[in-house]
Amino acid sequence: MFVKELIERILQKRSVVCLGLDPRMDNEGEIPQYLIEDLEEPNKIITEFNKILIENTYDLIPIIKPQIAFYEKYEALDALKQTIKFAHKHDLLVILDAKRNDIGSTSEAYAHSLFENFNADACTINAYLGFDGVRPFLQFKERGVFILVKTSNPSSTEFQDLFSVRLENVSKEIVQYEAKTQILKRNYIQMAELIHKWSAELSKFSDFTNLGAVVGATFPQELKGVREIIKNSFILIPGYGAQGAQAKDIKNGFLENGLGGIVNSSRRIIFAYNKNKNYTPDEFGKASRNEIINMSKLINKEIGI
Repeated sequence: MFVKELIERILQKRSVVCLGLDPRMDNEGEIPQYLIEDLEEPNKIITEFNKILIENTYDLIPIIKPQIAFYEKYEALDALKQTIKFAHKHDLLVILDAKRNDIGSTSEAYAHSLFENFNADACTINAYLGFDGVRPFLQFKERGVFILVKTSNPSSTEFQDLFSVRLENVSKEIVQYEAKTQILKRNYIQMAELIHKWSAELSKFSDFTNLGAVVGATFPQELKGVREIIKNSFILIPGYGAQGAQAKDIKNGFLENGLGGIVNSSRRIIFAYNKNKNYTPDEFGKASRNEIINMSKLINKEIGI
């Protein structure tokens, strides 16, 4: 069961850090130039880059999160498969960040691809189509699913923060009254409540199910509100580091026992050598390890794990 394995690794390693493996090699300070020049082919470059990162950090973290878009961009899906295999050999769980969703039959194909073809332990999905598009993912009962609730990007407010209300069989006068008494819900709150509803019949471990949520650390108050609704779900918390969020911003995503969340950081970790001039490009793995150690210290102090 995904959440069981996640909790066991968190407690064993005393870490809630999720390593985001989002390979980039278009600009200086990303994948070191020596790897690009030596290996030339994107699948080989990215595979080697990821392996070095994993070898240097696997004992510090419970989980990694490759973003599939970067592998698609470089036509490097073989590198993604090799990365997942290598992570599993090093006792790491894998969230494949793909944000898939569609009508039921298409979602079945997406779920099969992510869980069977790529062998991910968990994935991210967009539940905009409702439960029809979520059900196929939940049928993989041992795998984890993280539904987008409140994303870390600034323009998430354009839709996720809007208020919604059902209008069927409701008179204009009642709608006006409801608005005055603040019965309207923001869309991200409605999504959190749906996750709570959909989790009701799922199996649990330590009171958590395999159905989780994605809430950005860049919105700490919203994170607090979502946590109050989905007490039985893990929250994947992106936005730490390069997007500006700090350790204090993630505290509200966790329960009193220090469980309930994983904090993702991608660029800040994998390209740490470019910020810390104590490391040369060929020491990028060591720089990433140092960044995770510092990140874990700050986070663990906040959440009390």
